[in-house]
Amino acid sequence: MAEEIFIPQNATKADTYEALLPQVSALIAHETDRTAALANIVAVLHHSLGFFWTGFYLVKNGELVLNVFQGPIACSRIKYGRGVCGTAWAEGRTIVVDDVDLFPGHIACSSLSKSEIVLPIFKNGDIFGVLDIDSDKKSFFDSTDSEMLEKICRIIGDVCF
Repeated sequence: MAEEIFIPQNATKADTYEALLPQVSALIAHETDRTAALANIVAVLHHSLGFFWTGFYLVKNGELVLNVFQGPIACSRIKYGRGVCGTAWAEGRTIVVDDVDLFPGHIACSSLSKSEIVLPIFKNGDIFGVLDIDSDKKSFFDSTDSEMLEKICRIIGDVCF
């Protein structure tokens, strides 16, 4: 069965996220395979909001390991506390970076990435992975992205982990 996502035309970013929230929830509500659910979430976010790179890293054996993504090839493994992803994992909070070149220890998987947002995914207080999104424009992410992507990560934590 083909799935369809409604993306409002000429909508604000906030309106686009508001339209996507219930659709993302419904899309994965009955999916029993984590990879399938995460793959569809990545596709929805990547294509609905025009991101440069969108993907998940999951915690495995004490490091973040690349999972489903869309965009150019990426770093396969990230250590705890390293780069934006490892820092978001270590600190347990969303990190928005307006200029990745100014982030100490930034791991440059692509030189085309200019800004980044990373959000931890929680289940019962434990972090199981992070949602990593890059833009090829500086200062691309704002409080709307943080707020709405945190809601999506809560859905993911509730359904996929």
